[in-house]
Amino acid sequence: MKATYVLLCVGLLVLPATICQSPAERDSYTECTDGYEWDVQTQLCRDINECETIQQACQGEMKCFNHYGGYLCLPRSASVITAPETTSQSEPSVPVESNDSFNPCPVGYRAQGETCVDANECEMGAPCQQRCYNSYGTFLCRCEQGYDLGPDGFSCNDIDECSYSSFLCQFQCVNEPGKFSCVCPEGYELLGTRLCQDVNECETGTHQCGEGQVCVNIHGGHQCVSSNRCQDPYVQVSENRCICPVVKPECRDLPFSIVHRYMSITSERSVPSDIFQIQATSVYPGAYNSFRIRSGNENEEFYIRQINNISAMLVLARAVTGPKEYVLDLEMVSVNPLLSYQTSSVLRLSVYVGPHAF
Repeated sequence: MKATYVLLCVGLLVLPATICQSPAERDSYTECTDGYEWDVQTQLCRDINECETIQQACQGEMKCFNHYGGYLCLPRSASVITAPETTSQSEPSVPVESNDSFNPCPVGYRAQGETCVDANECEMGAPCQQRCYNSYGTFLCRCEQGYDLGPDGFSCNDIDECSYSSFLCQFQCVNEPGKFSCVCPEGYELLGTRLCQDVNECETGTHQCGEGQVCVNIHGGHQCVSSNRCQDPYVQVSENRCICPVVKPECRDLPFSIVHRYMSITSERSVPSDIFQIQATSVYPGAYNSFRIRSGNENEEFYIRQINNISAMLVLARAVTGPKEYVLDLEMVSVNPLLSYQTSSVLRLSVYVGPHAF
């Protein structure tokens, strides 16, 4: 009688080879390809789970994924899902043994005829919230700029950039989904993306000054001042200048003229700081000029530094915080010893301190 033999084949996944055994050889053949071990109970080669048998199979931030005949080290954020079959034939393939009752392909691959081809999970509903990148046997989820990948490896969480630094914006940082924006206080506008600059309401016409008033722009706003600020016994002779006529007896002990000027400075300005220069408009031969702060400096936030006989500098001596207004009478006293003549004039300087340091 002619003997009949049936060959039993075990497919080795990912490797282009198979091991075939005849019934007579099964009891004595116990060697398996690398990545497999002999199972005495089933009398077949079975896959070794290297992720369990090899201590620290993957180092650093890599995670171990077992597959037939070996293992993969992938980022911890990577996820592996089993993909259904598709008709794509563009991926690299490996030979496998076809079997109707058993899917011989490792996770992330699909059977196509007698080969295993990569499954494109990104086209098959991978659970990535934003971006999906397919890779051989797996896929990776990534996030748009302004988001961080969540612990589950799929979801994307907004990054609160405003919590990273207080220097992102000059005034205030507002976190938004996937980004942040800078805003400025009232009276200021955004310069570029993070700086604030004062809005000049006097130039833009957004002030509320009426007839008989002059608009003065200051940091963070504006002031409406009277176009005639001369008080008796002074009389107005030009837009900002008042004089005390010598014919009036009460003018004898008062400065001959008062000139009105306005300026604005920021809060918390570094000190000492030169902020305003005074200059004599008329120079007489033999006259000696001296400068002083006549009034408005009760707390000594300012002082005068004389530069020469005809000019001096107003210096901010202490840091000041606004909003606040100072009215300083800066006096120049002129003395001519040859003519026994003395006179004085005042520059009335209104200093507006803005509410912010910009």
